[in-house]
Amino acid sequence: MLRRLAAFADHSGQPPSPDWLTDFFLAAPEFAGAVARILKEPQILHCVLKPAKFAPAKKFAGLNVPKINSSGDLAAWLGLSNEHLEWLSDTRRQHSRTAIPVLQNYQYTFVLKKHGPPRLIEEPKPRLKTIQRRILREILDRVPVHACAHGFVAKRSCVTSAQAHCGEFIVLAADLKDYFASIPAARIQGIFRAIGYPSSVARLLTGLCTSGTPTSVFASRSGGRMCDWQTRKLYEQPHLPQGAPTSPALANLVSFSLDRRISGLAARFGAKYTRYADDLAFSGDEIFDRRVDTFLEHVAMIAVDEGFMLNAAKTRIMRRSQSQRIIGVTVNDHINLPRGTFDELKAILHNCRKFGPNTQNLLGVANFEEHLRGRIAWAASLNPARGAKLHAMFNLIRWT
Repeated sequence: MLRRLAAFADHSGQPPSPDWLTDFFLAAPEFAGAVARILKEPQILHCVLKPAKFAPAKKFAGLNVPKINSSGDLAAWLGLSNEHLEWLSDTRRQHSRTAIPVLQNYQYTFVLKKHGPPRLIEEPKPRLKTIQRRILREILDRVPVHACAHGFVAKRSCVTSAQAHCGEFIVLAADLKDYFASIPAARIQGIFRAIGYPSSVARLLTGLCTSGTPTSVFASRSGGRMCDWQTRKLYEQPHLPQGAPTSPALANLVSFSLDRRISGLAARFGAKYTRYADDLAFSGDEIFDRRVDTFLEHVAMIAVDEGFMLNAAKTRIMRRSQSQRIIGVTVNDHINLPRGTFDELKAILHNCRKFGPNTQNLLGVANFEEHLRGRIAWAASLNPARGAKLHAMFNLIRWT
């Protein structure tokens, strides 16, 4: 029977649903006698079966989140019919197998990077995005994350992450490879179950927040053909889509154990640790510098044990004698805008004024004016004087 169960189990990346398991066991020859008795004496079921209830794990007890006990309750909470909820949650993973865009819940865009394969942005369509934002606002934002997590957390940012490493003798920067795509749907369902949601509700919430990328996305777009086979297979499995409002918060919750273990390791080595999404940052004194290679080996082992992998090509060791830069911020003595970033922005703004903005939008950004405005605001938050110079140049550009 176990072989049959394994052969027919749902291959969506999630455990089989209760309804599927019920049908399987009712049809199993091994249970024929018990089924016959139940059919004759249905009151037996009333003695055994109890309706599912919201039941959080101990560490999540007392959270101010909606208590949803059934799939019908979830549909009502979201203002959907049961059929529409099933469609949007895509628990059968039909959307990931179709090449017809109108039947897919996401829009796919490849963003070119200076180095390496392009980044795939999976943006949910408006109706699903609205639902994800509600899940984020009323459920996920109310679940605490580890103190070392600075990305997409209220009152924390890449600036607060960088500030923790200012003035240190040595700074390390590491990167988790394919961070969002490496988080499978099963781990997301585990988060929703721990928050307290019954299996049927957690399964649907997981479907609303995860996606399997259709193979057609990689076959029909030039950027997709630049991705290797292993990366494509990773994306084709149900995972956290980069571009969904819920993905950063869920990634932080999944990474809680990673943060706890690495922060404990850093403390034993006398180092500091922060994480901003997939960017890991460490810093310490001369004693830590002498043990840095051993430390990185342990970090890599913890990452693998937690379902991630360090991108060795992006690991950087920076000592005080050189520019120490993490998450786009210089941290040698205090946080500052890197000189190279300032010069690059200044050149773009100069050329925008001289040759026109369209000549500088090399990556095809949808709203290039707002894109530049955002980059200038970021620069000003790190170095107000440089930010003021850039803003003055921006005001001289003719946007037509």
